[in-house]
Amino acid sequence: MLLAIDIGNTNIVLGVFQGRRLKGNWRIATRLAKTSDEYGILLLDLFRANDLRADRIDGVILSSVVPPLTPIFTEMSLRYFHSDPLIVDGAMDTGLINQYEPPRDVGADRIVNAVAAYQRYGGPVIIVDFGTATTFCAVSKKGEYLGGAITPGITISAEALFQGASKLPKVELAKPKSVIGQDTVSSMQSGMLYGYAGLVDAMVTRMKKELGPRAKVIATGGQARLILSETKTINEVRPFLTLEGLQILYEKNKKRARRGSIDNTVKT
Repeated sequence: MLLAIDIGNTNIVLGVFQGRRLKGNWRIATRLAKTSDEYGILLLDLFRANDLRADRIDGVILSSVVPPLTPIFTEMSLRYFHSDPLIVDGAMDTGLINQYEPPRDVGADRIVNAVAAYQRYGGPVIIVDFGTATTFCAVSKKGEYLGGAITPGITISAEALFQGASKLPKVELAKPKSVIGQDTVSSMQSGMLYGYAGLVDAMVTRMKKELGPRAKVIATGGQARLILSETKTINEVRPFLTLEGLQILYEKNKKRARRGSIDNTVKT
């Protein structure tokens, strides 16, 4: 079985695959202060709660946009799963032509999402990932990763509004009864939800002018389903798109992963 780990700024998403089948998945908070042992024990508890066996893991793949946590999870993987993780980087075979400048600057999560979306839907395709930042990525019909756009995520936008305006309360991100809010809470909810949906539609519309009107639009990330009902441009939500991309990348690069494990064993 394969353990796939995607480390984001706010959450860490984990999944266990048996072949292409996702057997279990979890979302935990990203905490820089946690040690490899703390993360390892947490994962073992999650495995036990889902009737999964850690000793059945024969491969680990890791995508991270939080550099300090990469060695922490590498150590955790070696100690608790006896596997040297395959780390998503610019040297990896993705099957895409990376047009980003410079290529290594594109976030690992963006590449992983692009790989999964292109394999499933072909191109052109636009991926919208609702994370700490909301990212828009474009892949051409020829499988070229063209780049995209990055905007503040809806949650941190709401936090900025709360912190920057002293009279505004902190509110739940939820759909209000109407666009025209009749109190402060519903007015803020309307602005955040419908305003952000408008941002998404505007960005996708502009990207389609460059990529082509037939580009399929796939959304993923924690807030994707909330925004989906209010947009006109998103075709489908794939909640586990990043995990699916990690599984695909592991299959493409597992010879390299096994070689790394052998090298690590020799050095030890």
